[in-house]
Amino acid sequence: MTSRERWQAVLSGKKADRAPSDYWATGEVTSRLLRELNCADVGALARKLDIDLLRGVGPTYVGPKFSQCDMWGLARVRKEYAGGAGTYDEVVANPLAKATTIAEVNAYPWPSADWYDYKAVQPKLDALGDWPRKAATYEPFLLYCQLRGQEQALMDLAMLPDLAEAILTKIFNFFHTVAKRTFESARPGSIDVTYVAEDLGTQHSLLMSLPMIDRFLLSNMKRMIDLAHSFGIKVMHHDDGACRPVIPRMIDIGIDILNPVQWRCPGMEIDGLKRDFGKDLCFHGAIDNQHTLPF
Repeated sequence: MTSRERWQAVLSGKKADRAPSDYWATGEVTSRLLRELNCADVGALARKLDIDLLRGVGPTYVGPKFSQCDMWGLARVRKEYAGGAGTYDEVVANPLAKATTIAEVNAYPWPSADWYDYKAVQPKLDALGDWPRKAATYEPFLLYCQLRGQEQALMDLAMLPDLAEAILTKIFNFFHTVAKRTFESARPGSIDVTYVAEDLGTQHSLLMSLPMIDRFLLSNMKRMIDLAHSFGIKVMHHDDGACRPVIPRMIDIGIDILNPVQWRCPGMEIDGLKRDFGKDLCFHGAIDNQHTLPF
């Protein structure tokens, strides 16, 4: 089987010639592997290590140029990990932190789905050959926290619910439109997976209550999932931490793949997940990158 055939078989409930694999890493790890294994790019690295790499494509950005921030108005600075092991970008200003009214939300300069060239999608897919393909992402509360600040974002759900819904609606409308136009621009069957994510688990429990998840996130996540399924595209749901209590809800709204399966967290033991949810889900990950890999 090719890498794409392997993914497609498992996602359709069939048995592949072997378990498909994938690769996620920080830029520093990838750079070192490319250098030490003498590979020109990540595709060559995946071939050398026999990894069935899920490759992402999207429309080409043709919108306004921003120098001090991104299109959401978010400014970032480069930070070093402790010990100098690498760097990451951290949001340093939350542009909607002081908003208190829906009028302020409506007046904010939101990005437009028209800032992309969707004609570029199919040529990018064609160039992938036999790699499995992913297109479009949606992770609304992560972006919400960046716009408002995480502490304020969590307080909003209890104290300013109408404001929270207004901002989350703006975020949803953008990503739904981009995803729909991306899927429409591709030939049927050209995209295998889309990404509908939200980090709802901490190391010990859920980040917010189930009623809040129901109110603020599930309906729009379902609309994104329904959109993908209408194009024959499977949905990968990324959800860190101890997220077991929300998994039945995610199955109800249609997710196909659960990632990353942090099995050291309470309730996320692999045998229990397989027993209770294996008939409904594919599991992607389950490699412990908090203890096993670094130590």
